[in-house]
Amino acid sequence: MYAIIATGGKQYKVSEGDVIKIEKLEVEAGNSVTFDQVIAVSDGSLKVGADVAKATVTATVMDQARARKVIVYKYKRKSGYHKKNGHRQAYTEVKIDKINS
Repeated sequence: MYAIIATGGKQYKVSEGDVIKIEKLEVEAGNSVTFDQVIAVSDGSLKVGADVAKATVTATVMDQARARKVIVYKYKRKSGYHKKNGHRQAYTEVKIDKINS
């Protein structure tokens, strides 16, 4: 059984027991979070639209962290312009507990 959920402007295919990294949520580690934007649920047959209007996915927040640094380097030839910058994206790691369809 799997579900497709939407959070943080992205869509994720999840099953019970999966650990995924999603866009940062303001929830402390150890707390539970419920995703109500369920796009599809499959338990042998695929259900979408009005069939999954009341479906939810429950997960537990495992960790709040930041990803590895991505280097952003800007350069213009012949003018002596160069600029180096770094970025670390914040994310939330969650473990999928239950798919309520």
